[in-house]
Amino acid sequence: MGIYLNPGNKGFWRAVRSEIYVDKTGLIAYTNRYLNTEEGFLCVSRPRRFGKSMTLRMLAAYYSRGCDSRELFAGFRIARDRSFEEHLNRYDVIYLNMQQFLIEAEPGKVTEYLEQEVLRELRKVYGEYLNRQGMGLAAALREIYVETDRQFIFLIDEWDCVMRERQESEALQRQYLDFLRNLLKDQEYAALAYMTGILPVKKYGKHSALNMFREYSMTNQKVLEEYTGFIETEVKGLCVKYDMDFAKTSGWYDGYMFKSYRHIYNPKSVVEAMTCRDFSNYWTSTETYEALKIYIDMDFDGLRPDIVQMLGGGRVRVNTRSFQNDMRSFRTKDDVLTLLIHLGYLGYDSIAEEAFIPNKEIIGEFENAMSVGGWSEVMRVLKASEQLLEDTLRGDAARVAEGLDRAHTEVASILAYNDENALGSAIGLAYYSARKDYRLIREFPSGKGFADIVFLPLPYTGRPALVVELKYDKSVSAAISQIRDRHYVQALENYAGEILLVGINYDKANPDKPHSCVIEKAEKQS
Repeated sequence: MGIYLNPGNKGFWRAVRSEIYVDKTGLIAYTNRYLNTEEGFLCVSRPRRFGKSMTLRMLAAYYSRGCDSRELFAGFRIARDRSFEEHLNRYDVIYLNMQQFLIEAEPGKVTEYLEQEVLRELRKVYGEYLNRQGMGLAAALREIYVETDRQFIFLIDEWDCVMRERQESEALQRQYLDFLRNLLKDQEYAALAYMTGILPVKKYGKHSALNMFREYSMTNQKVLEEYTGFIETEVKGLCVKYDMDFAKTSGWYDGYMFKSYRHIYNPKSVVEAMTCRDFSNYWTSTETYEALKIYIDMDFDGLRPDIVQMLGGGRVRVNTRSFQNDMRSFRTKDDVLTLLIHLGYLGYDSIAEEAFIPNKEIIGEFENAMSVGGWSEVMRVLKASEQLLEDTLRGDAARVAEGLDRAHTEVASILAYNDENALGSAIGLAYYSARKDYRLIREFPSGKGFADIVFLPLPYTGRPALVVELKYDKSVSAAISQIRDRHYVQALENYAGEILLVGINYDKANPDKPHSCVIEKAEKQS
């Protein structure tokens, strides 16, 4: 076993011996299916700490020649798949962590250093075939394949680190992409290539060198959705095992969604929460909030209102197709929002083509980033939200109306009311602190229509539910009547507790008192 050539199964062995290991070996059935096919080039991009490196260690353990991993995989999903025995430990694996080469190489000589290191290991095993002077890595692999008929599987971690960390060096990026293309494209020795990173790979200006790769990204994971993070059934099982509240776990770490799997959880944070028996910011604590602040402070028209709208629990439409898949070539706000999706700071609904802030952990990161200059008016609204919630729970409609007036004044320069949807986002922002104890649901399906906002209390809080109906240039009585006439309260059939009906109207024609509010108690009807 080597460092780069056939690294063996030790890395995966450590993973399965950890206190929590969630079986994701079913992924191997897909990679087996793609061996020696046109689909055998996979670029799987996810945010940091979403299990990318662990996946590569798993694939290395399964495919690496020179070790016996049968017992290691016994009892896991892949062991029951009919392809398990056919490919188990049958291939030479080349495992490349690009971050390591970028750090250790002399400036501008990443690919030269990589070739030097990998060729050194290849010569230990296949030296009799590698006698020609000046032979590069691709030429050496071709020679080995011709002489032995042995193919290679390439596992490449942090493939995009050159693009992320050497953004200013276009020459180095082109050289790197040319190297990967020559190493992998149309090479018979390549049975499979599985690359991971944060960014997808396809649109680096005119230099689309790696067009043979099929992309699986945070905007579309295709058939690999369930392997992107933890799925709901897996998290429920962990909550039972560790006696942790599932609803609270969801509020903290759920929120990433795809076409088939609508609830994907941050795996790093779930594992930490379970083992520490505490809900906290685990994923975001691994990187300074300054990284997020750089992007949300960018001066693109419409970006700041979109951020505020999402902070208020709303969604924003995003065109992800214009993104150039780098961290530098931004032309519109959509490019910035798409990058935040790939970085994990935003969730993305590919069916509706909408972005949103996925969970409580990420909301906290936005708050940290905004607390340092540039967002002072928003921060004042957030700080006042605790009092607004308490006034609502006491039924003090006059104080609530006053609080909403102040909140509107603060954010008017960023988020102007122009319809009930914008009003809803502003109301959600004004009730920001409620997310500690509530799950905020926009357009909650209720009775004959949709309640604009429902604040559903988490089980442990003892708080009442809030059903909020918004009106724009109408009346609060119309809002309350709509709640009753459309039987919104009946939709909370699984909730046994007090319910407050909150009607809010914004009167554009009355600048002295633009907001009015009515708060009433309701009992669920049988």
